[in-house]
Amino acid sequence: MPSEKHYLKIGFSPELEGSDRLIYRALEIFPGALAWATLLGMVVASYFLPVWAAFFIIIFDLYWLIKTIFLSLHLRANAKRMKENLQLDWGERLSKLKWEHLWHLVILPMSREHLAVVEGTIRAILKSPWPKERMIVILSYEERYREHGEKIAEKIKKEFKEKFPNFLITMHPERIEGEIPGKGANESWAAKEAKKLFIDSKNIPYEDILVSSFDVDTQIYQKYFEVLAWNFLTAKNSVQSSYQPVPVYNNNIWDAPALSRVMATSGTFWQMMQQERPERLTTFSSHSMSFKTLVALDFWQTNMVSEDSRIFWNSLLHYDGAYTSIPLSYPVSMDANLAETFWHTVKNVYRQQRRWAWGVENFPYTAFGFLKNSAKGGKMPFKTKLYYIFNMIEGYWSWSTNAIFIFALGWLPIILGGREFNNLVLAYNLPTITRLIMIFAMVGLVTSAIISMQLLPPRPAHYGKLRTASMILQWVLVPVTIILFGSIPALDAQTRLMLGKYMGFWITPKYRLKTNTP
Repeated sequence: MPSEKHYLKIGFSPELEGSDRLIYRALEIFPGALAWATLLGMVVASYFLPVWAAFFIIIFDLYWLIKTIFLSLHLRANAKRMKENLQLDWGERLSKLKWEHLWHLVILPMSREHLAVVEGTIRAILKSPWPKERMIVILSYEERYREHGEKIAEKIKKEFKEKFPNFLITMHPERIEGEIPGKGANESWAAKEAKKLFIDSKNIPYEDILVSSFDVDTQIYQKYFEVLAWNFLTAKNSVQSSYQPVPVYNNNIWDAPALSRVMATSGTFWQMMQQERPERLTTFSSHSMSFKTLVALDFWQTNMVSEDSRIFWNSLLHYDGAYTSIPLSYPVSMDANLAETFWHTVKNVYRQQRRWAWGVENFPYTAFGFLKNSAKGGKMPFKTKLYYIFNMIEGYWSWSTNAIFIFALGWLPIILGGREFNNLVLAYNLPTITRLIMIFAMVGLVTSAIISMQLLPPRPAHYGKLRTASMILQWVLVPVTIILFGSIPALDAQTRLMLGKYMGFWITPKYRLKTNTP
């Protein structure tokens, strides 16, 4: 074994041997098997036990209604908190603390994005009042897209080198053994290069550096680095914490079709709700953390897809459960899915949702890590393990099954239950009861529509009021999107993991109408 904690860098079961491989493989199978057993069990029960199935549907719909109300309250609370944070004078708050020793390392892994995308991200960083001499910005392009990367990097360097005293450009080599090409491999390479080329030569203490890994389309709001620094300096254990902003997909939201807008805003809403439940918050997409922890973990994993969330589980295992993700309740702006044609956009939305759902690969990793932690006398409390395992199982199961239950399987007892069941009063009232519960649950869409309008940037001049109206009316698409781009891609990802059909990293294409080019 390479080290006592060699399991911290597992990507999937074939990397293990013997009983470890069997255990890990069983854990990979579990989420998909549970989802399929639930869905198929509902079909079987509707045929053989229609009364029981009908009662289950009613109870489940009530559960979903209560859960919807619960999450809607969290959404409203975080919308209010985020609005307040946007209005606060973070410079004044920070001035009351000793902050001059802090550095920000900003990592921008790039693939084939257009110049306008990269420029927008760096211009947003430039607008930040944080002293640029205490900032390291590193743009890392891929060798496999070398011609494109060098061209963009040269233009960016020419425009911004003088404005950022510590501006680095690196190239991530291709075909490094053991790597899956993608963001994790690129950002890890960039962080190691920053360490070697700048941080170590300047003897900067690792605990004084906050590293932010941004998707290259991430445009920060002006006070982001001040918000981040304040939260870092006031955290109970700043080094053993990640810092999660709210991803708001509004860079190109006015140009995106309604279906893409609904999915993008739904993703924002989920992150906002999680910010109000910090005990369940992990890292997602663009996030920040201590460079000291990142070095201790040997950077992000390079042999799997969901490195953004995996870094949280890496840290949790490394520190025996003494790690947390702190909600910033402060936004960063990113791109909604948009392609050259509507159908390309639809396809890309599905692929993006499936890649996010591939985060299910973190379940076997985390559960296996908990087992190893116990076997090796780790100090992680059992209740901590149980809490995280339950939340992961419930979360992935809900993602892949709940929408199908609500909108597709609720009628099965009537269809499959036979004449005897359909003669019962229960069969007569089942559609009415479920419809009534769903109507109450859908009232939450009003809250969604209101908050989504509050998050919108100003309407571009070339769009009229009809476009604004469509931003409200788009929420009628939820019953369709929640199945086609929620449950189905989640079930797809879990089924692939169950069958051992491991996914590679799919890069979401960035497209801007104003440049008419990817």
